[in-house]
Amino acid sequence: MSETALRASGSGLEVVAGDGASWVDAEVAGCALGDKRLCSRLRQLLRQLERAMGAPLPLVCQDWASTKAAYRFFSNERFGEDAILSGHFQATASRFAATPGLVLVVQDTTAFSFRWARPETISVIGRMPIGRDRNGNPRTYTQCGLLMHSSFVVTTEGLPLGLAAAQFWTRKEFKGTNALKRHINPTRVPIEEKESIRWLSSLAQSSALLSDPGRCVYVGDRENDIYEFFSAAREAGTHFLVRTCVDRLASDGRRTVARVMARVPIAGQHRIEVTAEDGSVSQAELKLQYKRVHILPPVGKQKRYPALDLTVIHAREARKPRGRERIEWKLVTDLAVTSPEEAVEKQQWYAQRWKIELFHKILKSGCQIEAARLRTAERLTKLIALCCILSWRIFWTTMILRHPGDGGLGRGHLPVDLCADQSEPHGSCHG
Repeated sequence: MSETALRASGSGLEVVAGDGASWVDAEVAGCALGDKRLCSRLRQLLRQLERAMGAPLPLVCQDWASTKAAYRFFSNERFGEDAILSGHFQATASRFAATPGLVLVVQDTTAFSFRWARPETISVIGRMPIGRDRNGNPRTYTQCGLLMHSSFVVTTEGLPLGLAAAQFWTRKEFKGTNALKRHINPTRVPIEEKESIRWLSSLAQSSALLSDPGRCVYVGDRENDIYEFFSAAREAGTHFLVRTCVDRLASDGRRTVARVMARVPIAGQHRIEVTAEDGSVSQAELKLQYKRVHILPPVGKQKRYPALDLTVIHAREARKPRGRERIEWKLVTDLAVTSPEEAVEKQQWYAQRWKIELFHKILKSGCQIEAARLRTAERLTKLIALCCILSWRIFWTTMILRHPGDGGLGRGHLPVDLCADQSEPHGSCHG
């Protein structure tokens, strides 16, 4: 999609390509399903899902002939979910190329649970406690479903540009890994044998797609606090910003990061608004610390990975407030931080991580994907891939309508749209 514009339509604001085609045509133009009829069916299904979002597939298709055609489409073994998303990936890359400056690539994993499913048709993703039996023994419910790890591209102001990578799997692929961790140190288990490999493969896939790794900052929560990921980002020539939870060895190996940061003087204060569970809003003042730290790899992997010089940022309330937990954020990044303003900027970038949570919420609550009744994992992944395109469209249109003065697909200055979550800071800073 080389040129994009906005126009008013009967159903609201519509994204149109330069030649007047609808947003659906623009998002699937790069799809290669091997047959023009399949591409036409893909467009038709996307339009039908847009008109009846969240409805069961028979109601989406409206007649039995269209419903049967949709079932045949999802059962077709000639293509997979990657082929369905390939056009959207290319459109995301085009929007990324048209956006100046640094862009955030937010990664996260979500699980889709299907209550009707059985382990033999759709694999197990976990077990959930549901109380106790008459004898007091714990009872568990086996959850069947799929996991999806996605890389969602957003501007630093919060405008979603689309997906750059998406991977689907079930826990069956990593059967035995947890049992292995009980016998040896988990840090000695190769990353290739863990589900955590998804963070690295998504980084490689999205970096190849966007073709400009130096402009990307990969943002992740504490699950992304993986040393192998830091090393992979360095090799790819890209950047990262991760909330850390591991107290690694630093400097000469005789101290940890926590001990190093404990001696760092307060560089400034950052005032934010915090919304409690009861809806009340209060002010919180955070003490800022930041320092470039020489961080060592895990002991069992020091021969495989080099030591890294990274910036550690701590933001913490001096005293525990009444009625809520004390706020404490610990971030690690390869980017340099030389002032309190730059430290606050990195916190605001991390706050954009919530955008991928909202994207997953649209998939589950808006598209009602967990209510789908397709009988195999392969069919469900194709349906989820299709709904991913629609979910991005809804999210993007919402942001554009919320800030109608910005029609440049990320070229303007959208204010940061923050959720009332303590993991997402905003406010003012003073040294």
